[in-house]
Amino acid sequence: MGKRILVVDDEKLIVKGIKFSLEAEGFTVDCAYDGEEAVAKVSESHFDLILLDVMLPKLNGYEVCTRVREFSSVPIIMLTAKGDDMDKILGLEYGADDYITKPFNILEVKARIKAIFRRSESTPQEPMKPMTREIRYKGLRLIPESRQVFVNDHEIRLTVKEYDVLELLLTHPNKVYSRESLMNIVWGYDYLKDARTVDVHVRRLREKIEPDAGEPIYVQTKWGVGYYFSDHE
Repeated sequence: MGKRILVVDDEKLIVKGIKFSLEAEGFTVDCAYDGEEAVAKVSESHFDLILLDVMLPKLNGYEVCTRVREFSSVPIIMLTAKGDDMDKILGLEYGADDYITKPFNILEVKARIKAIFRRSESTPQEPMKPMTREIRYKGLRLIPESRQVFVNDHEIRLTVKEYDVLELLLTHPNKVYSRESLMNIVWGYDYLKDARTVDVHVRRLREKIEPDAGEPIYVQTKWGVGYYFSDHE
C-alpha cells in the first residue's frame, strides 16, 4: 500500500498542483484547506506524512502542529514564508521535522518527502550496531523495534527526527557528530546552510529526556564541533 500524505494549504491551486505531482509518484494524497480540518483528518485517519502551510485560516500551522503532536509523531514538513527565519525556527520549535520555503520547486518537495521515508524505512547511512530488544543507560530506555523511549519508566513522545537523533547518538556513544554530519545522516540530505535545524531538535530532545536540560547528562555538546551521547559516569 502506498504512503498516505496530507497536504494542508488554503491556496487550492497550490494544493491541486502538489496533489497531482505526488500522486504521479505513487503516493495517496488527501487535502485540507484550514487548520481545524487538518487536525480532524489526522485524528480520524492514518497519514505517513503531513505537508503543512504556516498561514492557515481557523488554526495556523503552528497550532495545528502543536495539536497533532499531542497524539501523533507523524512526520511534518512545514511550508514557510520566503526568507522568514522566524517562521522556520518556530516551525521546528512546535514539533515540525523539516521545512520548505515558499515559493518552492516541486522537485525539492518530493526530494524532502522521499528523504524522510528513506530514513524511516531503511538502514541509516551510518553503520548501526545490531538491533537489540532495548537499549538502557541510567534512567533512559530505548526500544528500537517500536521506536519508544522511556525515562525512569515514563514514556516520552518524540518526533521522528528527535528519535532518529537520539538513536544515532545512543548507539554510537562518545562519538562526536558535527551538525553537518547529523543533517546528512538523520535528514538524509546535505543542507549545510542551516545547521540551526539540528540545534533546535537537540534542544527539544534535551527538554524531553534530560532531568535538567541546562545541564544534560545524556546528549552532550562538544563546543565548536557538535553533539555526542556520553556514557561516562
